[in-house]
Amino acid sequence: MSRIDELIADHCPEGVAFKTLGDVGEFTRGNGLQKKDLTESGVGAIHYGQVYTHYGIWAAETKSCVSPELAKKLRKAKAGDLVIATTSENDEDVCKAVAWLGTDDIAVSGDAYIYHHSLEPKYVAYFFQSEQFQSQKIRHITGTKVKRISGESMAKFRIPVPPREVQREIVKVLDTFTKLEAELEAELEAELEARRRQYQYYRDALLTFAERTDASKQASKQASKHKVGDLE
Repeated sequence: MSRIDELIADHCPEGVAFKTLGDVGEFTRGNGLQKKDLTESGVGAIHYGQVYTHYGIWAAETKSCVSPELAKKLRKAKAGDLVIATTSENDEDVCKAVAWLGTDDIAVSGDAYIYHHSLEPKYVAYFFQSEQFQSQKIRHITGTKVKRISGESMAKFRIPVPPREVQREIVKVLDTFTKLEAELEAELEAELEARRRQYQYYRDALLTFAERTDASKQASKQASKHKVGDLE
């Protein structure tokens, strides 16, 4: 029996309770932050597009900032909140979430929701990647070219809510696998790059020939004549 099984048997022998995301938290939509507002210094900020391209399961630092003046007008995520991108061109990216684990509040753009909740932050972020979550999400996505989902819809999704100790143990296991996966991807990328350089070297070496000069061509012709003369 695994450590998680033992904890579940001890703390919830009758099974794990399921609740809606609305039961254990609340969704607030971000506002007023556009790409052109992003700066290199100031108050930390996450634009919804960065959730797809830059962030993983969790973050303690932001890629970008906004001016303190603008930040005063924007809704913010606090430590432990999730920042969820809720607009995308494909179903897969809708609801990609990052748990904010930094110490300061950060500004969040529109087309993203802030989820303030009472659960282990990374546990919820991992749940957002699960098949159980995805199967609920797909029924609530709207739009054709641009896909969207609302906070009201997400609040209806059901999530297993084991005791915090179990949540932390699950996070520990999933963090280990995430780290191993990242290390393996880095090793494979390094191997691929080495093979790519090797291929380029041999490609260039095998397809590079010294072109004969006029002098060498003349010498070749003379050699050919001598051979013909010898035969006569």
